[in-house]
Amino acid sequence: MVVVPLSKTATDPGAKPRAKVLKNNDWLRFAAAGTLATSGVLLVSGKSRAGLITALSGAVLVMLDQHEAVSAWWNALPGYLEEVQTLLARAQSAVEDLSEQGAKLRQVLNT
Repeated sequence: MVVVPLSKTATDPGAKPRAKVLKNNDWLRFAAAGTLATSGVLLVSGKSRAGLITALSGAVLVMLDQHEAVSAWWNALPGYLEEVQTLLARAQSAVEDLSEQGAKLRQVLNT
């Protein structure tokens, strides 16, 4: 276990409370959260078209706010797609092998 020494403890009388500094893009987070919450209310109340449009706009706001994460996911997407394609190719070959084995078994059982 690693212990990190702190320069000032929480009970230090000389310690000044830190003021919460808002970033420039905090308004974007609040707008995205509000939009997604509103879309949830609209979807629950039965207004699916308006709820879906509101959810889409909320998702766009989240993507604008988290553009670094979205670009990292976008850059990693080809690797994931390649892995899925390899997995599907394996599954297809396994199904073909099972089909061939089934045909051979039917041929042996019929004769």
